[in-house]
Amino acid sequence: MVTGIIIKSEPIGEYDRRVVILTKERGKISAFARSSRKPGNRLMAPTNPFSFGQFKLFAGKSSYTMSEAEISNYFEALREDFEGAYYGMYFLEICDYYTRENNDEVDMLKLIYQSLRALTSQAFSHKLVRSIFELKAIMINGEFPGVSQEAGLQESAVYTVDYIMRMPVEKLYSFTVSEEVLHELRVFNRRLCAKTLDKNFKSLEILENLE
Repeated sequence: MVTGIIIKSEPIGEYDRRVVILTKERGKISAFARSSRKPGNRLMAPTNPFSFGQFKLFAGKSSYTMSEAEISNYFEALREDFEGAYYGMYFLEICDYYTRENNDEVDMLKLIYQSLRALTSQAFSHKLVRSIFELKAIMINGEFPGVSQEAGLQESAVYTVDYIMRMPVEKLYSFTVSEEVLHELRVFNRRLCAKTLDKNFKSLEILENLE
């Protein structure tokens, strides 16, 4: 049994699915869910992206097979929020980009869980959650270069970046910022992500048209 979240799901054959799970115990792993696309199958809902809970897996020669799932949070609010869902899918893509099998990915698992919770909260704008998530993901994976004077950030924006770097994930979503600071963070993040994330994310292309 592993605890984790479905970060990718794709159809295989007529009724099966292949899922990628970011887990607390084993990092990122892939598993097959047999017959999970059949109507009424008990694994149909648990194998959708955003599903967080416990998954019972059996190890085969080259892959895992999922036999049971106990989901504690489906993040159903995102399924009813078109824009929020694409933010969430973008976060899942970044998790898939950064994480590896058998690595310690607990911090990334905590980050995606808390970030999806923040997306479903009325207390935070989607743009702020995105800014915080991008920065923290880059920081967790050791690729944050710091803030240089050339970045041109005002003092309050520099303080915000420092706060994001210092705070544990559990306390990350506990503040808001002015529109001016948020704009600076978004500009800073665009440049940082362009230098750091060597991939074109499909959901990001759609997000850029929505924002």
